Amino acid sequence: MKKGYFFSAIALSLVLSMLVVDPVWATTSTDLQQKQNKLEQEEQALKNQKKELEKKKNESQKNLNNANGKVNSIAADQGKTKAAMDETSNAIVSMLADIDLIKEEIEKTEEQIKIKTAEYEEAKKKEETLYEAMVQRIKFLYEQGESSYIQILLTAADYSDALNKAQFIEQIYEYDREKLAEYVEAKTAADKAKAQLEEEKGQLETSKYEMEEEQKQMEEVLSQYKAQYSDYEVKLAKAKQDAAIYTAQIKSQQADMASLQKQIASKQNEVNETKKAAQAAREAEEAERKRRSEEESKKSNSESGGGSSPSEGSKNSSPPPAPSGGGSGSNIASYACQFVGNPYVSGGTSLTNGADCSGFVYSVYKAFGISVPRTSWEQGNYGTEVSYSDAQPGDVIYYGGHVGIYIGGGQIVHASTQKTGIKYSSAMYRPIICVRRFV
Repeated sequence: MKKGYFFSAIALSLVLSMLVVDPVWATTSTDLQQKQNKLEQEEQALKNQKKELEKKKNESQKNLNNANGKVNSIAADQGKTKAAMDETSNAIVSMLADIDLIKEEIEKTEEQIKIKTAEYEEAKKKEETLYEAMVQRIKFLYEQGESSYIQILLTAADYSDALNKAQFIEQIYEYDREKLAEYVEAKTAADKAKAQLEEEKGQLETSKYEMEEEQKQMEEVLSQYKAQYSDYEVKLAKAKQDAAIYTAQIKSQQADMASLQKQIASKQNEVNETKKAAQAAREAEEAERKRRSEEESKKSNSESGGGSSPSEGSKNSSPPPAPSGGGSGSNIASYACQFVGNPYVSGGTSLTNGADCSGFVYSVYKAFGISVPRTSWEQGNYGTEVSYSDAQPGDVIYYGGHVGIYIGGGQIVHASTQKTGIKYSSAMYRPIICVRRFV
């Protein structure tokens, strides 16, 4: 009976293997190379769209700054310079926008916590149910021992009956194995849901801390602004309007960028799969050429005179050279990555014992003798602004209350939360306010 099942399984496997053959692997390396070239062109077109979007975002920021400058033109009769007025107004607009974005991030995180809590509770309940069933099963087996299965076999009326009972026992064992695997899977899912829930809670705590710091900074600026200008309330109302417009622009542009990023990633996957298929086709063609060459060599009963062709897969990318002193952007990024895994501490500046996001940036640059501001908002206005498409390792990305060091490849290293500490993240994991270059 098992033998028949075995051959049936083989036959089924052969049928399925014939049905699911990917036609891509049946093409030649030339066809695959053409497909790869087309995909790479499409990927480059998407990247160009993303770069144009970055330019539009920078233009929006410049237009906003110009608008803020016009709002403050009435301050000339108060003996204040227009440049000073512009700078103060822009700071208020930026801070208001930052706080709005952080609040929205908090709301999203709180919603995610509700979802993750429900997922965890459901996964935990399933785990506990399966665990209880498994305990009862183990208890039964312990009490009955193996003799119960032996008794089943001994009660067989004949050889055919014995085979049927043996198959029944095997099915029981298979059921136990499946239930054990199901329990392990449920426990893994519960542990994963718990870890995700804890990470969301940590992100919420950090976002609230960042918003408090941003609000403190804004209160200081507002107190100075109020003391200087009699029409403070009018200007503040206008700043809030401008901040709302600015926030909407950032959110819209970030959504477009995120959409393009997904398309680029999808296209890159297609390119990679096509490259693999092309490489496999080339290797198959090379193997076939070698096989034919060996057969011809045997037939002619002479030594092979063909030299080995250079390997097409020998493009080993050598690791980048180690940083050799100096505060270049790549050296700064490389140095910052050494502290991944170290703790996050609110208000901290220690790269080993704990730092918050801005304290991490501050201390990394300080190690190279470069002095930068201490708070995230000040860092978000320090140095020279560059577009995200032109970001280089060592640049600082400002998210509104949070900062991270860009390390290339669409990744940052940053002091994230108390739960995760210093870690790597996608550079677009939150809406980007701006990218600043300090060196």
